[in-house]
Amino acid sequence: MTSAPQTDQPRGPERLFVLKEGDSFLVADHFGDLGGQEDGLFRNDTRVLSRWRLRVGGQRPALLSSAVSQDNVFFTAHLSNQPLPVLGEPDTAQGVIHIERKRLLWEGRLLEQLSLVNFADEPASVPLDFEFAADFRDMFEVRGQRRAHRGELLDAELGQQSVTLRYQGLDDQLRCAAISFSQLPGQLDEQHARFVVDLAARAKWELFVEIGQALCEPNRTRFRQAAALARRSMRRRRRRGAQVKTSGRLFQAWLDKSRADLALLTTELPTGPYPYAGIPWFSTPFGRDAIITALQMLWLDPSLARGVLAYLARHQAREHSSFRDSAPGKIMHETRQGEMSAVNELPFGRYYGGVDTTPLFIVLAGAYARRTADRAFIESIWPALESAVSWMDEQAAGHPSGLLGYARGEDSGLINQGWKDSHDSVFHADGSTPEGPIALVEVQGYAYRAYREMAELAAERGMAERAVEWGAKAERLRAAVEQHFWLAPAGFYALALDGTGHACQVQASNAGHLLYCGLPDPERGRATAQKLLSRAFNSGWGIRTLVPDAARYNPMSYHNGSIWPHDMALCAAGLARYGERQGVVRLLAGLFEAASHFGMRLPELFCGFERAPGEAPIAYPVACLPQAWAAGSVFMMLQACLGISIDARQGRVRVERPQLPAGIDHLQLRGLKVGDGMLDLSFQRLGSRTVVFADRREGPVRLTIEQ
Repeated sequence: MTSAPQTDQPRGPERLFVLKEGDSFLVADHFGDLGGQEDGLFRNDTRVLSRWRLRVGGQRPALLSSAVSQDNVFFTAHLSNQPLPVLGEPDTAQGVIHIERKRLLWEGRLLEQLSLVNFADEPASVPLDFEFAADFRDMFEVRGQRRAHRGELLDAELGQQSVTLRYQGLDDQLRCAAISFSQLPGQLDEQHARFVVDLAARAKWELFVEIGQALCEPNRTRFRQAAALARRSMRRRRRRGAQVKTSGRLFQAWLDKSRADLALLTTELPTGPYPYAGIPWFSTPFGRDAIITALQMLWLDPSLARGVLAYLARHQAREHSSFRDSAPGKIMHETRQGEMSAVNELPFGRYYGGVDTTPLFIVLAGAYARRTADRAFIESIWPALESAVSWMDEQAAGHPSGLLGYARGEDSGLINQGWKDSHDSVFHADGSTPEGPIALVEVQGYAYRAYREMAELAAERGMAERAVEWGAKAERLRAAVEQHFWLAPAGFYALALDGTGHACQVQASNAGHLLYCGLPDPERGRATAQKLLSRAFNSGWGIRTLVPDAARYNPMSYHNGSIWPHDMALCAAGLARYGERQGVVRLLAGLFEAASHFGMRLPELFCGFERAPGEAPIAYPVACLPQAWAAGSVFMMLQACLGISIDARQGRVRVERPQLPAGIDHLQLRGLKVGDGMLDLSFQRLGSRTVVFADRREGPVRLTIEQ
């Protein structure tokens, strides 16, 4: 993702409520109001509604409760009136009018139902005021980017029961927020819609509002139809792939919430399902984020990987552009649909400034082929895979040690182009900034794994010579990493090499990704694993991105000492590969306890302070919530605990030295599809052992268990 968002007024993401559908999303407060800071209704990377506030009798109503439904379809706020003075009459008492705001997104429209019920024994006159505005700011403006010029805010178009707010962009696009009411307002102008509702005792009143690109006639039927369709769509996404059920009620709630968040963030594109990175800053296709999310979910739901691979193959770079950091074969880092990208104020319309996305694309393709044996699909993207590995070859050929490095093409691009892409995330032990091109340690692991996957895919296609060639490249890269990155005194790997070949002798979590890729030899792999599990890295809540004695360590920073769940999950999968399954169980326990403090929804990242008895983890103020690869982290860590690997080519499921998560005595895995077969598994704790057995087996599926 792009570097840490900058805002003037930090927020607590856990106190905001989000909805998403397609390329639209909504961020609102407890009351359901939009205040014009980093909240709003967004469509195609543009804020199309910056203010939407309800006032009752000129005041903000009293909050009773608010929540997003378990399936992430509805936001509902329950409110009550403050005292309502009416000239010449007794005041309506506080807390006798129940106000419910219920809303959802569907097909690019915000649909809201407002219900009032008078529980008093006397009639009440209730003045309502909807205050609205649309600044039509590009997402990057909302994040703090300054612009020399903007388009033109046009005069609003007023109807009897509607108002259309309009903006003519510098990209010649007319953007609209058309607000339609089901009842005639007493007063309507460019900023307000006012109603005076006369409620008899025990009476109910309803108003329906829709906000979209065009006007409509809101009513109860339209609201219910949209609600039914939205719920059906979300249910279909949540139920895709195998299902996990556990004996732990709270742990199950975490799994269910994570699955619901992944369903929320997944958009159905023409190429298949694609997980958008996160809300609010990254609700768009990203390359790296989607690939890692797909790897996290691959054992349960391979369809996500197929959708990601198909989309990225279709949008692979075919030309050189220093502005977009593109070159033939390179895989996309980020795409945006906003005005600033459209007029090339920023390169992110389709941006390729990620050094790791291209090898990770190949890693995902190889893992998908092994998981599904879907040879026809791999054949369809084979030209993209060959082009991707050719780009890797060209990059490595330009480095003295044959490593994969990066240097941005222009100043408008990202300075750092690995997953830690903030400006200060790569440095030498003394805190100085290295000169490029920079070769990150984890990127070499991805490249090694990519060559290995290409060798395996080539062998399956009968390309014996290419298989040998790519296998040899993988081994040469492995040797180069062991020679140049290993820090013998520390028993760990360096963060990076700078452009002169000097190591950035910083101990960072990036080295854990090497374990995931299987690059280190067994002895060094185990030493690295032990360091990652030590208190230097493990805060008690999870693995920090840096050890505390590093020069730029700051537990409140974006990348230099914080805890990222996806980073931790990749490290955990690597730990399991090198025999540290019990360590993974401990890490999963810490992350579960952290999730319980975040409402069972892990944020993009949180602060890396040492865990203190009786205290909660500390939130990072502008983290995305929800975030796809944070939601997927529990599933990758769970797979690492259970020791499950699936090879559909051989029709085999292997379970090696399984461990159940702490506090879980029984786990069921239902509907695990393997080739043309299906398998249900049960894991049961018996004393200190975990036993595994098949509840159901359909078709040619072999189960191998190694206790």
